[in-house]
Amino acid sequence: MEQLKRQAAARALEEVRDGMQLGLGTGSTAKHFVELLGERVAAGLKVIGVPTSEATRLDAMRCGVRLTTLDEIEHLDLTVDGADEIDPDFNLIKGGGGALLREKIVATASDRMIVIADDSKWVPTLGKFPLPIEVIPFGLGATRRAIEKAFAACGVSGPMAVRNAKGGDKDGHVFVTDGGHWILDAQLGRIVDPPGLAKALSAIPGVVEHGLFIGLASSAVLAGGEGIRVIERRKPKGD
Repeated sequence: MEQLKRQAAARALEEVRDGMQLGLGTGSTAKHFVELLGERVAAGLKVIGVPTSEATRLDAMRCGVRLTTLDEIEHLDLTVDGADEIDPDFNLIKGGGGALLREKIVATASDRMIVIADDSKWVPTLGKFPLPIEVIPFGLGATRRAIEKAFAACGVSGPMAVRNAKGGDKDGHVFVTDGGHWILDAQLGRIVDPPGLAKALSAIPGVVEHGLFIGLASSAVLAGGEGIRVIERRKPKGD
């Protein structure tokens, strides 16, 4: 599996040009991209990156990739990131690594977003992977009730649980994002209308962000046993 991820990362790296401003994703597949990018930088490639998490920032520094922030530059040419699920309309579920807020900020600031993944992440319908919803701890009960109402209005349902930190137990050690928030993981099974659910969740006070990425990915690089597939998002008329 790690070899497949690295193959996808290597193919995405072919899209990187000298002088680009890059968004650097978070997660196991994006980590391969940062490492391969570091090799190119060592060979003379000149780029600058904006990391989507503290973990990615440390990886990029270790690999010699020069970094900046979205306070210092106006836009990014390209973001390369992984995904937990991708559907044929290029809706994504992201946030398994807990960096969904920064990942969405960076992706939105980019001209293009390439998703790199093994081909098991390409699914007919989103929802088997739990949907991460980043929330403020204050008023969590009220936020949960509002989320449940939004689920019902959008035709989905399923249990939600506060994410625990790795190595934690059921009674404590809550996972805390880089922004100081908590994550609710919702096991919905099948999301019939990802754009509608995304809109409903975004309207809830207490929800900081959610893992539905709608209209952000421009292409997917999928690595499988039969090689690499590059799939481009079909743009609707007028896009």
